[in-house]
Amino acid sequence: MQEGSFIWSRLERRYQAVVKRLDWIWAIALLVAAVIIFTINLGELPLRDWDEGTVAQVAREIWRAPAGSLHWLFPTLGGEPYHNKPPLMHLLIAWAYSLAGVNEWTTRLPGAILTAMSVPLLYYVGREIFHQRMVSVYSALVYLTMLPVVRHGRLAMLDGASVFFFMVMMLCALRSRRNLRYCLGVGIGLGLICLTKGMLGLLLGAIAFTFLYWDTPRLLLNKYMWIGLIIGCLPVGFWYFAQWEHYGHTFTQIGMVEQSLSRIWQPVEGHKQPPWYYLVEILKYTHPWLLFLPASLRLTWDNRNLSWAKLVLVWSCVYLVVISLMSTKLPWYVFPIYPSLALAIGAKFAEIENLPILSSFPRLWTIGLGVLAVVATGGSIFYSFAKPPQHDLQLIFAAVAGTMALAGILAERGDGQFLKVLLWGSYISLLLFMKSNYWIWELNEQYPVKPVAEMIQKANPSTQKIYTLSNAHRPSLDFYSDRTIIATLNTNEIEQYWQNNSKPYLLLKEADLGKLKISAAKIIDRAAGFILVIKDTVRL
Repeated sequence: MQEGSFIWSRLERRYQAVVKRLDWIWAIALLVAAVIIFTINLGELPLRDWDEGTVAQVAREIWRAPAGSLHWLFPTLGGEPYHNKPPLMHLLIAWAYSLAGVNEWTTRLPGAILTAMSVPLLYYVGREIFHQRMVSVYSALVYLTMLPVVRHGRLAMLDGASVFFFMVMMLCALRSRRNLRYCLGVGIGLGLICLTKGMLGLLLGAIAFTFLYWDTPRLLLNKYMWIGLIIGCLPVGFWYFAQWEHYGHTFTQIGMVEQSLSRIWQPVEGHKQPPWYYLVEILKYTHPWLLFLPASLRLTWDNRNLSWAKLVLVWSCVYLVVISLMSTKLPWYVFPIYPSLALAIGAKFAEIENLPILSSFPRLWTIGLGVLAVVATGGSIFYSFAKPPQHDLQLIFAAVAGTMALAGILAERGDGQFLKVLLWGSYISLLLFMKSNYWIWELNEQYPVKPVAEMIQKANPSTQKIYTLSNAHRPSLDFYSDRTIIATLNTNEIEQYWQNNSKPYLLLKEADLGKLKISAAKIIDRAAGFILVIKDTVRL
């Protein structure tokens, strides 16, 4: 070997070591920042209805099951077979219950940690498709400071975990261009998505393979890719076969058609919205990054022959079109699109970083930042004079106002440092918001379930099913009361239940008691505007 080649080889190895060390430092810093914002005040608020209440109840029934039973394979909800989703996330929560008990913190912790880990993963995805490290840093920070990402990632839902596994799959797909053994990770990531959220794995898998077909089609024929797919799909196939073997046609009809595939052509449980619903969701909740999204997407389209732009276009466009065409629409369905938007915005921010000092920026940015500053200032003033004063909201809006105002001033002067101010201020504002008791605002839309659940548990009814006169089922009430609360507006059904049971319990509002033709009703307890009644002939 020539002396020059030997020296160059040593310098290259030293350079690679420095690069890896810097990547580790950034990944650890991003992970720490993400864990802080995803776990602060995590267990202080009650569980939200639907996904949180349902997921927690399924996980608790798995945790309670006797050792050696197959309850982990055939989960239940209120004692009935649960066909909605595969149980991977429920198993993680049940494991958390076994370590630290059943509470809100352990219910939300697995999903929050997995979503937090997706932040450094996005950084590594950026390192695979961008030449500059700062693009990856900006992308990860934008993703970390998106309100929908932080809020839904903290909830005990399946979407944060699905995005984490999708990020694993995409990172392995990108690295397989340099090392074919990473193809194995593509299949494993796909299998984990399917074991978390079922049919969503088909859509996310289609996105990954569409990108590979456009960018690196040779990988689709590689043996490692197919071996990885077989390894990843084997557990999925085993789970679906076990369900079909155990439940037969019932699982096919309920688990695969009614709970999954039917969401494509008909709205499930009345969740019907227009096709532009998700565009509106993005417009509402991605500020301040929405200001930079048009320019970022234009930059992406101009570079559509590059790998990073292909990935962003396939990821964002295919996913948005598919979920917009589905009949069932829920706010958290749009969650997986945010990493792709963050990559596009990160690319634009890196371009701004390389501009000369005192460059001019689009007027839309400065005007938009100014408008956000004025709105946030108005919010802070409003909550200052509210009765009683809402000091947490006052401080949160003040932080947002200060961030937007300072960033707007710097942008007006052509100072690229406005990006760092915007990122840091957005992180602090979100941290204050998550520290407050307002980050799950849906809890204020209905009555609090905890006092009612405590009343039910105090009475300790022998029956596991309690009827209530209502049009809204509250899964969180089921979880906290450890009973199945059957909500119905059919008074005949309630009256029949009252007559046919020796120890019937009814959960009612006092005004509803007069609507029912029942006799010998004895009020056991009152809480949060509700009464718990039983037949007077029963001794308590």
